[in-house]
Amino acid sequence: MRELSAIFEIKQLSKRIPAGDGLSGERLLLNHINAVIQEPESIAMMGASGQGKSTLLRILACLESADEGELYVHGSSCRSMDRTKWRSQVCYVAQQAVMLPGSVEDNLRTVSRLHGTAYEEQLAIRLMDRSGLDSITMKKSAEDLSGGEKQRLALIRSLMLRPSVLLLDEVTASLDAVSGRLIEEVLMDWHNSEGTSMLWVTHHADQARRVASRAWTLEGGKLLDSGSHSLPDWEEDKEELLGSVNQA
Repeated sequence: MRELSAIFEIKQLSKRIPAGDGLSGERLLLNHINAVIQEPESIAMMGASGQGKSTLLRILACLESADEGELYVHGSSCRSMDRTKWRSQVCYVAQQAVMLPGSVEDNLRTVSRLHGTAYEEQLAIRLMDRSGLDSITMKKSAEDLSGGEKQRLALIRSLMLRPSVLLLDEVTASLDAVSGRLIEEVLMDWHNSEGTSMLWVTHHADQARRVASRAWTLEGGKLLDSGSHSLPDWEEDKEELLGSVNQA
């Protein structure tokens, strides 16, 4: 029986994609995945390139469809909830930020308007300051920002929705080391103060240790859960952090 107290649940999720390499037919990218977040957590998602991490995050945000399975946030199914409402509660932040037309402030206000939430100006200013964007005027065109500035603005935009679950797809990959650590601190402070659960896709063991108390490892279509408050003893910054960690 489904536990209504769970923040987020993945039940029997499967996704097929073209077989590739000149082969006909399809293959299972995600094979009947199950996972649950019972209480606010920060979780690292590990796995080699091509295992489906980004696809899984997009499915969790209802930006792509699964072939089988169900998703629940606070007991409500993705199938029964309006997509806009779902995406305000389960918010996806891509590795490459996409800016909306207009200024920095337009980007922040438009997202609040689209999702029917109040625009919190003081929160926006505070998050801009915490994220190292305090020198940027709210009237500046969002398209004129650097890549790293756009990424940080996209994160702020998502935080202002106050989601229950934040899906972070290698969000610090385009940032320099100093900015990356700053954003980790901002996100972890938010997690601790707001109770937002976070799922970080990362290839870096050091980052996983800093931001997560639990790991999901994706390989061969299966998801291995390391268990709450337990991280595998990964090698430093190894790109494919699987092997002995994942026996699936």
